[in-house]
Amino acid sequence: MTNLLQSIQERFNPSQPVKPGMYHYISPQDDPRNYRLHLRVEPDGSGVLIVNAATVLHLNQTAAEYAYYFVQNMDSSQVARQMARRYRVEPAQAATDYRDLGQRILALVETPDLDPVTFLDFSRRNPYSARTSAPYRLDCALTYRLPAGADPAFAPQERARTELTTREWKTVLDKAWAAGIPHAIFTGGEPTLRDDLIDLVAHAESLGMVSGLLTDGHRLVEQPYLERLLQTGLDHLLLLLQPEHEQDWTNLQKIMAQDIFVAVHLTLTPENKDGYAKILEKLSNLGMPAVSLTTRAPELTPLLKSARDTAAGLDLELVWDIPVPYSEHNPVRMELPEAERVEGAGRAWLYVEPDGDVLPGQGMETVLGNLLRDPWEQIWQNANQ
Repeated sequence: MTNLLQSIQERFNPSQPVKPGMYHYISPQDDPRNYRLHLRVEPDGSGVLIVNAATVLHLNQTAAEYAYYFVQNMDSSQVARQMARRYRVEPAQAATDYRDLGQRILALVETPDLDPVTFLDFSRRNPYSARTSAPYRLDCALTYRLPAGADPAFAPQERARTELTTREWKTVLDKAWAAGIPHAIFTGGEPTLRDDLIDLVAHAESLGMVSGLLTDGHRLVEQPYLERLLQTGLDHLLLLLQPEHEQDWTNLQKIMAQDIFVAVHLTLTPENKDGYAKILEKLSNLGMPAVSLTTRAPELTPLLKSARDTAAGLDLELVWDIPVPYSEHNPVRMELPEAERVEGAGRAWLYVEPDGDVLPGQGMETVLGNLLRDPWEQIWQNANQ
């Protein structure tokens, strides 16, 4: 009798929309594509699908439901029945639509540089223009401490005199995940100076977050330390390269031999400006997939475009929207007219200082609240004012 009543109820009461929240999929270990999907369903039923923490797709309610079933790894026949009841479409058409979305998602996984609009018929929105319930990434400055001899300009040590404890940082990560933030980057200062870095990366992994690390890489050449860090599930590294130091090149080659995505950040300086092309060529010859380029010298700003063109000619992907040592220069700012400039700070990402204060982005002065003490809703509202 129960099954009969349930069948009647399902017939006359279509299944409810997907509940708002974060949904996560990791491919099986034997899948050579090694990919992750994060689907955030918004309160209005629309969705944001993030493929490998890189490609962001904005989905309407129907597409978000299909993506939810895909992330849940549901069989197409089951999905067809579910969608047919909800939208009064033929099951065969629903099954076809579901398979089509899945194929397009996997095409992005297999070909990261594929344009979702041109090749896959996904609708376009200007970068960071959409109002969502949370950003896509949280940049966590665990400490503003620096290694001995490091340039003090690499961290504003006067801004945060205290550091959150391990438990407090875990609370911050819990709060971020509950808000729907799928990606955390651990930065500083030099984050490897924190004895609990591995523990914090492991906690992010246990939640289901994609995690990255911005570091000078010096401690990563300690093989036991690096192996422990990688075993936690760290997903990507950005290494701060000082090209005049031969040891940095040696460290870089050792780290690149590991099974993790590595990119390099290069700061153009008066000392290396004449040799940047050779530096980029050397990185390309090492098999480096991506670089981040900035400068703290205003007179070198025009040189960034030339450096960017050189990197592109060497098939080096340019990374510009992740935290780097206190520079505001990136290719988008340089190329777009003032009226067309798009900003991800405060929308696509937020930045947490060592004491828990939240800024729209690294190097900005506005404090939106404290992620340890203040409600998430209040911080996000402040970010979107």
